[in-house]
Amino acid sequence: MISKLDSVLMTQKKFIFHYKNVRWARGRHETYLCFVVKRRTGPDSLSFDFGHLRNRSGCHVELLFLRHLGALCPGLWGSSVDGARLCYSVTWFCSWSPCSKCAQQLAHFLSQTPNLRLRIFVSRLYFCDEEDSQEREGLRHLKRAGVQISVMTYKDYFYCWQTFVARRERSFKAWDDLHQNSVRLVRKLNRILQPCETEDLRDGFTLLGL
Repeated sequence: MISKLDSVLMTQKKFIFHYKNVRWARGRHETYLCFVVKRRTGPDSLSFDFGHLRNRSGCHVELLFLRHLGALCPGLWGSSVDGARLCYSVTWFCSWSPCSKCAQQLAHFLSQTPNLRLRIFVSRLYFCDEEDSQEREGLRHLKRAGVQISVMTYKDYFYCWQTFVARRERSFKAWDDLHQNSVRLVRKLNRILQPCETEDLRDGFTLLGL
């Protein structure tokens, strides 16, 4: 199924170029999205699917993924034999964080699909340097919608290398400054999402009558 969306495995060169968490990402105009889709099929079993996508024909990759969701998550909008809704857990590993428009559309979609849980790992933050950027607000919008957003660290790159790359027995080798750049981006993302945490605390105090 996944091979119809894109080739199952990325080349080593393509993965390193597009996912490298450099500060100045010149020439990286596409967004790549590696995904894992899981569905519980029984008390002790999970179904598992994976693949990768990239921007195509002017369609951002996040929205492209939603177009294929019916094939990736059969029964998402229906129910199983016993009448219960099928629940899916989706994990993305993205070369760029979503733009503000994609973030808004994702948040709206998730509000209509409570049986789908989304977690996003990003290699780089897209247009998030300005304090009042729409992209920053888009990330906060996703967090309020229940999306877990994290910056990729070494273990995430290692996992992607093992899962999504045609590595030909070659081990993943960290590039210079991978760790330092991840730490910098983690701190930056935490600062961006901080207002959400403040709002969550305020809402909690309101519920407690404080």
